[in-house]
Amino acid sequence: MPTDQLIGLFAEETRARAFAAVALGADTPARVMEKAGLSPKDATVALRRLQDQGAIATGGDGGLSVAYDRFRELARSAQARTPSPEDHGSGDERTEEVLRTFVREGRLVRLPAQWQRKLVVLRHIAERTFEPGVEYPERTVNEKLRSWCEGSPVDHVTLRRYLVDLRHLRRQYGTYWRPVEG
Repeated sequence: MPTDQLIGLFAEETRARAFAAVALGADTPARVMEKAGLSPKDATVALRRLQDQGAIATGGDGGLSVAYDRFRELARSAQARTPSPEDHGSGDERTEEVLRTFVREGRLVRLPAQWQRKLVVLRHIAERTFEPGVEYPERTVNEKLRSWCEGSPVDHVTLRRYLVDLRHLRRQYGTYWRPVEG
């Protein structure tokens, strides 16, 4: 059962109350009616739907119980579908940890306060944004850096200044380039 179906199952008050009664120990329809304050018809309909969807089970003795195994199975299934943390391709776990904290989906969340982490983030931005040896006019540099700053408290001018100061970018006569390492 997909998660949205499970949510829909409990969106109806009588089913939620019947389930709660079973979870609190009501093991027969009569006890569910009593604990949940439901009419015989409402309790029967709710219990049938909960059983059909696998939320509650009937034991060999006929007693009702929560289908905890089914919920564990759903939780494992949902966990398996959860995407793994974003990989920035650095190949280094410490670097990846810093980048996952400050860079999400190609956007700068914020600049780290700690200098060593700031260096990691700025190097990453320079390497992902500018080809070594290619000259860029200031307008292009600003556009490229603006895309990193969308939704961030950091502006593209601050980012550009850091990149130049740290020599990730060089500047002369309004032209910028990333130095060729070698």
